[in-house]
Order: sequence, then structure tokens, then C-alpha cells
Amino acid sequence: MSSLTAAKGKLHINRENAFGYLLLIPSIIIFAVFTFWPFIYTIYLSFFEWNMISPTKEFVGLKNYTEVLSDPKTYRILGNTFLYIILLLIINCVIPYIFAFVIDLVLRKYKNFYKGALFLPAFISLVVGSILFTWILNPVSGPVAILFNWFGLEIPNWTKAEGWIIVVLSLITSWKVFGYNFILLYASINGISREIIEAARMDNVSLVRIFFQIILPMSSATGIYVFIITIVQSLQYVFTPVKVISQGGPDYASSNLIYHAYHEAFVVYRTGHSAAISIVTMALFLLLLFLEFRYVERGVYYEN
Repeated sequence: MSSLTAAKGKLHINRENAFGYLLLIPSIIIFAVFTFWPFIYTIYLSFFEWNMISPTKEFVGLKNYTEVLSDPKTYRILGNTFLYIILLLIINCVIPYIFAFVIDLVLRKYKNFYKGALFLPAFISLVVGSILFTWILNPVSGPVAILFNWFGLEIPNWTKAEGWIIVVLSLITSWKVFGYNFILLYASINGISREIIEAARMDNVSLVRIFFQIILPMSSATGIYVFIITIVQSLQYVFTPVKVISQGGPDYASSNLIYHAYHEAFVVYRTGHSAAISIVTMALFLLLLFLEFRYVERGVYYEN
């Protein structure tokens, strides 16, 4: 009897597993069609020379990869990409952490107002934000330029100035995504036991030590998530202000790897070259994820 009961139980479990896999089929199909297949096709295109118009593709082997890796522009754009990542990690990861800590534990009034005000830009299109900031920061007739003129100062023509263009585009991107990261971190910090924090305050522990020794470790699970999505944002979200404002100029000074892949495919119609750039970008992102899991994930605190 016991063996029969065990067999029935095992059959029941197998049926439940089969039903679970059946429910996953629609998601697997969507994932395969919109993610896996485009990725495989991109790898395929990277070995061909094709202008998206010709009915035939010319197989060139690793030529596209060698051209990408030997082109000086690639390394300049790679440097731009890393600069975007660093700036956005500071603006969209470090600063929201500090804001969330101050608003939750230091300020006594108007917390809801600050939360709403910081999150509000997340509802506005990044295209609209890019156009708006182009007007605000117009070096000739924009409100900021007029205000500076009152004090005998002038702002640089940042759309033509190398270095400045990346900083401004990073600020525009941050204006859109800052609030989302802030809310995530605020919720994580707000969920930390008040008893621990109050006990530290009763022992006259400084706010700086509370932040680094209590808040940062105990909210690190959310913090590492924000860290990862900020890297993704610096690769993807920057595309919109670059496309709307600078188109990668001046002389590729504001382009990043994703915009450069788009430019090669849909502006100059070098599809194989664009595919090779996309695969290199994917490899770079996987390397960053590996380093993050290898050296950062081990310090993450999970409550359960």
C-alpha cells in the first residue's frame, strides 16, 4: 500500500509539473520570438556584409569584428560609454541613496511632497525632456543663459563642446530616471527596522556612521538592483537624448555603443558592422555583470 501511495503521489507531482510547464509556454514563445531569435540573428548578421536593401548578403567571416576592434572611433565611443556609466552611477545611484536616507531619517516634514516632486519627471517622456532641456540650456536665448548674462557670465555651447555634451546628456537622462531609483531606495530604507536606528541614535552614533554601517548594508539588496539597472540605463536610456539632440556629435564625442550600432545600421546601412558592434556591447555588458556578481554580490545583505 505504501508503495502504491508513493507512486500516486509521484504521479500527482509530475502532473503538476507538466501543468506548470504548460503555463510557461506562452512566455517562452514570446521570449523566443522577441529576444532569443533577434539575438541569434544579430550574431548571424555580424558575419555578413549587407546594406538592408540588397537581396543577397556577402559572407565576410570575422571582417566586421576586426574592423570594429581596429577602428579608433570604437575606442573613443567605448570611452564615452564608460563615462556615461560613471556619471549615471553617481547621479542615479549614489545621490538617490543619500536623498532617500535624508528624506526618510533626517527630515521631519513634507516627506510626501519631496517624494512626489522627485518622482514626477518619471512620468514625462524622455523625448519631451530632451527638447525641453535643449531650450532651457540654449547658450544664446535659453533661460539659464539669460540668467547668467545678468551676472556677466555665459554658458558654453555645450552641444559643440566635447566633455560638456556628455555631462549635459547624462543630466537629462538622470532627470527622467532619478525619481524611479529614488523611490526604490526610499522604500528599502523605510523598511529597515526603526528600533535598530533608534538604538544607534540613543548611543549618539553619527548619521554618517548610521548610513554606512546600518542603512547601506541592510538595504544592499535593493541597492545592487539599482546599481545594475543604472548601468543598463547608461547604455540604453542615453540613446534618446543623443538621438534627439546631438546625433552622436560633435565628431562622435557624445555617441555611445548602442547609438553607434543604430547609426551604423539605419543611417549608413552597414548592417554587419552594426551587428558586430551590438555583439561587442553585449559581451561588455556580460563582463560588467560577471564583475558585479564576482566582487559586489557577495557583500549583499538578504533579510531572509
